[in-house]
Amino acid sequence: MRFILFGSPGVGKGTQAKIISAKMNIPHISTGDILREAVHNKTPLGIKADEVMSRGELVSDEIMIGIIKDTLESQKCKNGFIMDGFPRTIPQAEELEKLLKSLNIPDVYLIYLHADEEEIVRRLTNRRACKKCQNIFVYSDIEGMAKCPVCGAEKSFYQRDDDKEEVIRKRIRVFNTTTKPVYTFYENKDRVISLDGTGEIDNITDHILEALKKKQKSIKTAFV
Repeated sequence: MRFILFGSPGVGKGTQAKIISAKMNIPHISTGDILREAVHNKTPLGIKADEVMSRGELVSDEIMIGIIKDTLESQKCKNGFIMDGFPRTIPQAEELEKLLKSLNIPDVYLIYLHADEEEIVRRLTNRRACKKCQNIFVYSDIEGMAKCPVCGAEKSFYQRDDDKEEVIRKRIRVFNTTTKPVYTFYENKDRVISLDGTGEIDNITDHILEALKKKQKSIKTAFV
């Protein structure tokens, strides 16, 4: 199975990608991770990306698509993948479609996790990080704790700038303006699975897996 996890900041894409990756034994392709990996491994595209970033510039869509291509052609993606963090714009979606067609990878669905903005703000402002190990915790779970339950650091909890309300609302506005149109792009191709991203993490995982199974059965039936 091959699909893209899509939704606004804080809706839980990364969490679900990691869980489903383990359950289905397919890789979670976070574009930020594979970019850093390409730079670290000094691949030809990684070297180009490093040069661009060292100048304080954004990595071009062309370089990013090239790094995604290298990843999708690798052995680890032979049985499927979960893509997270790409595409973010219509031009990126169009280039990704061209790439998938050239690699003969059909029926890549977009799973859209949606949630009320106030729920996302409440969820993210309730997060705290450890200054030492950088693990993320729900504030109500660690309230009153003197030490980090992971690394044991004392008085290390803090709220990251990304988890402050004004920053969260700005990120959501940018998503709605720039990134959400990608949903319509895939909806017009009849390749969207839309699911509620609120509730218990395990329940959301179950809903995603159930929707994927139904879609997989319908694809197989269409070719019988």
